[in-house]
Amino acid sequence: MERQTKLELIPIELLTKAADCLKVMAHPVRLRIVDILMQGDFSVREIAHICEIPENQVCEHLRHMQTCGYLDSQREGRTVHYRITSQQLPSLIQCVKSHCRLESGETNNGEL
Repeated sequence: MERQTKLELIPIELLTKAADCLKVMAHPVRLRIVDILMQGDFSVREIAHICEIPENQVCEHLRHMQTCGYLDSQREGRTVHYRITSQQLPSLIQCVKSHCRLESGETNNGEL
């Protein structure tokens, strides 16, 4: 039996763009980096210190997000600072904060 109502669907082009963004961002360190960058511009060294991972790993994550057009960088002497250029990423982090909760008994200490 077919439905008689017309469905209002999201255009496939928009869903494709969203899926591409989600594929890139489907890593906890990348989500953490965006959470950090939502609070200002930071260098690789600062991000590595906050995330407690090696700088080369931070560079790889930043490079991937920058290649996709989600981040921009600015060189100041020998230091490069990164910032968010995509309006999608803060919305994604807000969605995570609003809808992804730890199970009862777990704590998140105010973190994602």
